[in-house]
Amino acid sequence: MTRREIRDSAFKLVFEQLLRDDDINELYDIAEEIDEITVNDEVKKLVEGTIAHAEELDNIIAGYSRSRSLSRISKLNLAILRIAMYESLYDDNTPMNAAISEAIKLSMMYTYQEDTSFINGVLGAFSRDRKKAEEENA
Repeated sequence: MTRREIRDSAFKLVFEQLLRDDDINELYDIAEEIDEITVNDEVKKLVEGTIAHAEELDNIIAGYSRSRSLSRISKLNLAILRIAMYESLYDDNTPMNAAISEAIKLSMMYTYQEDTSFINGVLGAFSRDRKKAEEENA
């Protein structure tokens, strides 16, 4: 699987978990039964990491979402933002720019244009602040 395919499968599972609030292992089983979402160790690592850090990620998202409160962010957008934030903060193999670029591509595939702009704005502000903090600490 390519990194993009892993991210796409992880996105679908994170989104489904947001909708249903089922145990993630149950969602893995359902995904394997219907054979539409690939579930492997890399997908599970991304999904479980994102879910484990959901509260922290939501706090960060809320801080950068100037136009919408967290409760007004669609579950599609929230799933994309959580994965991008998780990868940026916790996946040493994914540069922040790559995580943001992939989030924008997911958004273009699954959401409306204005949602893509919103996601880009949130992640762009987050990225600028992270780079600024890294420069100050260097």
